[in-house]
Amino acid sequence: MSGSVLSAADVARLLEEPSGETRAETARKVGSYFRSGKLSERERQLAEEIFRAMVRDAEVRVRKALADTLAESPDLPKDVAKSLAQDVEDVALPVIELSDVLSDEDLIEIVRTKGEAHQIAVAKRPKVSARVSDVLADEGTERVVSTLVGNEGAEIAEETYGKVIEKFKDSPVVQEKLVSRSALPLVVAERLVSIVSENLRTQLVTRHRLSDAMATDLVMETRERATVGLLNPAIKAPDVIELVDQLHRNRRLTPTLIVRALCMGDMTFFEAALAKRAGIPIPNAFQLIHDKGRLGLRKLCQKAGIPDSLIKMVEIGVAIGEELTETGGDDRERFRQVMIERVITQLDQELDADNLDYLIGKLGRRKAA
Repeated sequence: MSGSVLSAADVARLLEEPSGETRAETARKVGSYFRSGKLSERERQLAEEIFRAMVRDAEVRVRKALADTLAESPDLPKDVAKSLAQDVEDVALPVIELSDVLSDEDLIEIVRTKGEAHQIAVAKRPKVSARVSDVLADEGTERVVSTLVGNEGAEIAEETYGKVIEKFKDSPVVQEKLVSRSALPLVVAERLVSIVSENLRTQLVTRHRLSDAMATDLVMETRERATVGLLNPAIKAPDVIELVDQLHRNRRLTPTLIVRALCMGDMTFFEAALAKRAGIPIPNAFQLIHDKGRLGLRKLCQKAGIPDSLIKMVEIGVAIGEELTETGGDDRERFRQVMIERVITQLDQELDADNLDYLIGKLGRRKAA
């Protein structure tokens, strides 16, 4: 190689030098020259052959020096990158975490054949594909999966989220990381709400010595408020319908949840939920709900199992929704405020914005009582 870049003496020293530290220094030097992009084609080929000799060096510090220097090089030969990534932790981790040369197939092989530290390095990569995330969810420990779901650069499919929630349903660490993600599919968020609420139920019973029945009521109300909080005007109708289906399958599509959603102005959820509970198509439910005489709405509520104590609140909510639709916009805060004012006037209840949820729960339990 040219004297201004890498000398023959450097190469001889690399191959013959008995000192591991000297070979490591040479590894860093060769790696730095290679990363500079200033080598000729012949020099590049020579450097690559040197790398292939280095990955077989008996000294870990030599291989580590090479890995540290070349981890982010986009021109690192594929076979060298794979050899380093399959090495001991000190050598492999920077390459696994940072090298763009490694393919999804390479990463999946690492996840399936290596231990926790290697898997965590995969989970920490700036970008993790949905395929790799799914394998990590299957193979990984709590530390691995919490790292994965805490990585905003990781693409995670809905099915993979389901695996994570089921596998780590008792892990506060994983749950906290899931909750902290900037975005979750609506159905996934609802399932997570359910698990977190179960933990809350245990705390209520043990810390405050509540009866099991009272704790269950409180947790259900907490769960329902959290579920309704997931809904917003930007969510598309198919996603809302999928959520309704999931809630119904898991027996969580309760009358009080439906009324809470209505009181927050979510007519799409309300219509789909009544249709599901009544066992009729959504267009049919829509016609009954918006029947001007309100007879259709009352009959539909009865068929859907809505308690009589809540039907008046439903009628108020539907009327408000129709009025606000005519005036334009989807103002949830305005809907809630008008709802409170009408309930106070028509049901003769003393309440404010903070205890409308309490009134819904109270009216919903009146039938059971």
